[in-house]
Amino acid sequence: MLDKIKKSALYPNIGLIVLAYIAFIALGMPDGLLGVAWPSIRADFSIPLDAVGVLILSSMAGYLTSSFLSGLLVSRWGIGKVLMISCVMTGAALLSYTFAADWWLMVLLGTVSGLGAGGIDAGLNNYVAANFSDRLMQWLHASYGIGITLGPIIMTLSLSILNSWRIGYRIVALFQFLLAACFLLTLSLWKLKKQTEKSEDSKPQTENKAPFIETLRQLQVWLSMSLFFTYVGAEVSVGTWIYSLLTESRGIDATLAGYFVSSYWATFTVGRIIAGIFVKKLGVNTLVQGSVVVALLGTFLLIWNPSEVMNLLAVALIGFAIAPIFPSLMSGTNRRVGSRFATNTIGMQIAFTGLGAVVIPSFFGMLARHFSLEVIPVCLVVVFSVLFCLYRLSMQKACK
Repeated sequence: MLDKIKKSALYPNIGLIVLAYIAFIALGMPDGLLGVAWPSIRADFSIPLDAVGVLILSSMAGYLTSSFLSGLLVSRWGIGKVLMISCVMTGAALLSYTFAADWWLMVLLGTVSGLGAGGIDAGLNNYVAANFSDRLMQWLHASYGIGITLGPIIMTLSLSILNSWRIGYRIVALFQFLLAACFLLTLSLWKLKKQTEKSEDSKPQTENKAPFIETLRQLQVWLSMSLFFTYVGAEVSVGTWIYSLLTESRGIDATLAGYFVSSYWATFTVGRIIAGIFVKKLGVNTLVQGSVVVALLGTFLLIWNPSEVMNLLAVALIGFAIAPIFPSLMSGTNRRVGSRFATNTIGMQIAFTGLGAVVIPSFFGMLARHFSLEVIPVCLVVVFSVLFCLYRLSMQKACK
């Protein structure tokens, strides 16, 4: 009888984590489209190189809003409904992109897309960090990598075969609507979460013991948020600008460059799967620091640029290297800031990922416009170096 109870408690958790993985695939696919589509979008709307920052800013405004409200939304509707509604919003925004006749309308729709993504990201990260192991956190974000790997492939095929960036967005929009239907059909499974939160197979839920204002007074909390700001800024900058660097500055064939971008996200995904296997043996600190060092090596290879093959190797190496960083930082939040501040900090970290994803790639774009796209890998060296220093400092200041 006891064995049956344990098994019945375990199966809902398995179902929830699988659906969480599917949700992160859905999150990743739209993010992988923009870098490859951007030169074509820019030509269609006759806008400057760094105008991508406006679209990213619009999207992140929605993302920040919904991530801040995610706790309230999940408590009121449940994660299943939040996932369903978010997929509908994202799909509607992506589909509407393809009918936008003016640039300002596409920017406005970016806010809707961001609203759809933010609630899923914050809610699922908090849930997995509180209830599951470092290994499952790595694999959750590997699912995001699967989605963001598929994005550039879909857009590259759309451009090379159909000569249209709009078709690529329509394909991904359809996927979002299909996922929304999937979550609608599985709402009853998400409701079972309340019955299994205290099962022996889950970690205890993180308790929010500290007031929000007190959390903001902690130096280690600000260091932790800065880590996410810096890391996500670097990750998004590579995904956004590498295609333009390879095609417009280095003369690499557009289709080949699209597959180069896909190699970045593909090795990114593989890296997270492998990290999930070895994270317990290596430890989070070793994994993060080693990852940043290897990412720096890949960036120096990108600056060197002796051949197309070396460009491919550099891009793939950077993707593989940075893969474990975000989930390792997320699952290590409790160790850096202490259990009293962990819940508040996770939400603020998600918000700072949005800021980093706007500020750093947009700044790179301004520098590229005024100097050259070749400034991008040099800036990446600076950002990865700052990330390494911030992490070392956060280890020293971590709560005991």
